[in-house]
Amino acid sequence: MMTTSFTPWSALAGGALIGLAALLLFAGIGRIAGISGILNHAMETAEGRSWRWLFLLGLIGGVAVPALYGLVDGQPSPAPLPLLILAGFLVGFGTRLGNGCTSGHGICGLARLSKRSLAAVLTFMGTGFITVFVLRHLLQGGLS
Repeated sequence: MMTTSFTPWSALAGGALIGLAALLLFAGIGRIAGISGILNHAMETAEGRSWRWLFLLGLIGGVAVPALYGLVDGQPSPAPLPLLILAGFLVGFGTRLGNGCTSGHGICGLARLSKRSLAAVLTFMGTGFITVFVLRHLLQGGLS
């Protein structure tokens, strides 16, 4: 079984920082912090590209910089690489199909009281719960 260094305080701090970043992006330039939309528009359009790439670099740097200084204990995934790649493609397909991702719907959409975002969040959270249950309980331990 994989060990983690989860604490309620680290989760609270992380959630607060995500909320603050979403708030600053919206207050600063009037944009929603939906990561899949930011990534898609960064690759597809020329207009507004710079802020999108800076935002994405900040996401990567938010993990890379603390990792370089040993402040996070990153652990490799127990899942095989082909399964991780397949999962990434499925997530990308789901974000296109759902017209947004967990950050766009779950953080920004729910904060704006969007009914469409509520439906999306209930769908992807429910699907996640079912997937974990099937992998851990019905398939004898799954990937853990």
